Amino acid sequence: MRVSVVGGSTVTESEAKSAERVGRRLAQRGHTVVCGGLGGVMEAACRGASEAGGRTIGILPGEDRAAANPYVDVAVATGLGHARNALVVMNGDAVVAVDGGVGTLSELGFAGVFDRPIAGIDTHDAPGVEAVGSAADAVAFVEAAVESGDGRER
Repeated sequence: MRVSVVGGSTVTESEAKSAERVGRRLAQRGHTVVCGGLGGVMEAACRGASEAGGRTIGILPGEDRAAANPYVDVAVATGLGHARNALVVMNGDAVVAVDGGVGTLSELGFAGVFDRPIAGIDTHDAPGVEAVGSAADAVAFVEAAVESGDGRER
């Protein structure tokens, strides 16, 4: 399964550790991390996944694949700016949000439009977001939701 990990591009150390745990847990469970490919939550989740032997996909806002964080295995340049947020969500079977600002809020909106299950760790209180307290809880929620059909695996 592919899981889109979304969140702030500027994060505290605590938020980065949380995102890293999400990426690590996803990789340990055999899932691929999809993200926006840059810093903050995106880099931390990719670092966690990479260190656990997992795969990562970064869907970048600009035209330069080299702009991806060093933990992205497959960089996809879009030239779409923030409009790429739709592609980040569309390419995951589920979404885990960690923290985040208005960009993350747009991704949560797209997750609703694309009918993706969403687990949220200290993120927006938005429709469809299942608030969870840990990386393990987030991964368990999205796995169960996809398996039960509350999110369609693509």
